[in-house]
Amino acid sequence: MKTMLVTILAAMTFWQVNAADLVWQTDLTKAQAQAKAEHKMVLLDFTGSDWCGWCIKFKKEALDTDDFKTYAAQNLVLVEVDFPHKKNQSADLKQANDALKTRFDVNGFPTFVVLNQDGKEIGRQEGYAKGGAAAFIEKLDGFKKK
Repeated sequence: MKTMLVTILAAMTFWQVNAADLVWQTDLTKAQAQAKAEHKMVLLDFTGSDWCGWCIKFKKEALDTDDFKTYAAQNLVLVEVDFPHKKNQSADLKQANDALKTRFDVNGFPTFVVLNQDGKEIGRQEGYAKGGAAAFIEKLDGFKKK
C-alpha cells in the first residue's frame, strides 16, 4: 500500500511539472537580467493573442507543446509583447509594448525576435512557419550559434 501511494504521488508530481505552463514575462529589462544570469536567450513573441489567427495557430502547434516547453525551460527567457483587441492591459504595458514594437521594427504578427544574453538581436521569425515545435526549436538553435 505504501509503495502504491509513493508511486501515485510521484506520478502526480511528474504530471504537474510537465503540465505547468511556461512563464511569459512582459518586462524586457527584467527578462534580459534573468537571461544574463542564467546564460539563456530571450524570446520576444509579438502577438495579437486574442485576434491574430496565425498567432493562435502557431501557439497551439509550437509554443504550447511539451517539446517547446522543455526546450524553453532550458534555453529561453520568454517575453510576450501582446497587442490584444479584447483583453485589458494597463496603459503602461500598452506603452511599453508599442515602444518594443518600434524598437524592433515589427510590422506584423506573429513576429519572434531572439536576443542573446547581452540583449543583441541574433535572429527573428516573421509570420507563421510550418513544422511545429521541432522546426521552431531547430531555428532557435541556429540563432544560438550566432
